[in-house]
Amino acid sequence: MSRTAAKKREDPAEEPDRLEGFSSPREVDRLFGHDAARAEFGEALTGGRLHHAWLLVGPEGVGKATLAYHLAREVLALREGDAAPQAPTADHPVFRKVAALAHPNLLLIRRSWNDKTKRYSQWIGVDEVRRLRSFLGHSAGETGWRVVIVDRADDLNANAANALLKALEEPPLRTLFLLVATAEGRIPVTIRSRCRTLRVTALSEHDLAKAVQAALERDDHEVDTKTLSSALALSQGSVRRALELATGEGISLYRDIVTAFARLPELDGQAAHKLAERLGGFGGDSERLDLFLSLLLGLMERLIRTAANGEGAIGEEGALARRLLDRASLPQWVDAWEAIGQAKADAASLNLDRSLLVLEAFYRLQKAARGGQA
Repeated sequence: MSRTAAKKREDPAEEPDRLEGFSSPREVDRLFGHDAARAEFGEALTGGRLHHAWLLVGPEGVGKATLAYHLAREVLALREGDAAPQAPTADHPVFRKVAALAHPNLLLIRRSWNDKTKRYSQWIGVDEVRRLRSFLGHSAGETGWRVVIVDRADDLNANAANALLKALEEPPLRTLFLLVATAEGRIPVTIRSRCRTLRVTALSEHDLAKAVQAALERDDHEVDTKTLSSALALSQGSVRRALELATGEGISLYRDIVTAFARLPELDGQAAHKLAERLGGFGGDSERLDLFLSLLLGLMERLIRTAANGEGAIGEEGALARRLLDRASLPQWVDAWEAIGQAKADAASLNLDRSLLVLEAFYRLQKAARGGQA
């Protein structure tokens, strides 16, 4: 077990999206990649044209929250007369206070912990956003800036979004809003129109490898070279996904998926039911199911791209694409990919039987494979 995983959380609500066993984004002192996004923000800050609200949008797990805290620390550490913003190092007072969520000029809005259900709220509620009133009402003590991080803005419910909109419409001077989001379309247009969008893309192979290695070393994880190589290849530029794969059962799940694809259009019903039981039921592990479905959808997407233009396959996936897909069957595979993706989204918002979700995914694969070999 890693050093971080061994720690007992004093506050169960502190990190709703934290990857178990790893430091949270606010505790990470090194940022890899995202040079264009950092440069765009830095130019606005140094040029005195800093927009009051920024929407950081990008794929899951690529470092959006880490970037948000990086930018927040730069602004909070800024002093009159500074020629350019500097990123505070881990021993800087601003870094330490932000990491502990103890900086008086930083407010984090996120999903809250429900003591009755012993779960995190599904959405960010209006009570969380109402904390803005007192925060924006006090004078900025340590610096001239106040920073509000909303992580994640696509988790705001309707009432919370309306409350945030009011603050965005009439922001106090020297107040910065950083909204982190993956599903940009779930954010009301009224909020998006008041933000400057900062797009964050998947990391390059080089930056991904450095970010993952730094996280493994920082939190005392040991991973063999083969597992790490596979995790990086399958992560699609996501640090979070690479860490999940490298230190959990992700590689094993991927092998189960590849084995099932290798048998198509035949389906090993017994193996499918065993996997469904591991992942499923109404009380199943949602993170494990999410990982499985993400791996499945990622494999399907690469097979579809390989069949369409010959690019995207990893290792043995090329042979699977050639055997199972052709141009005539692509629409069926795309339909299956979209249907499983929608089921994944529904599982995140509804209390569905997860084992049935897994079995339905396999049956959709079998149907698509039979169409491709008809």
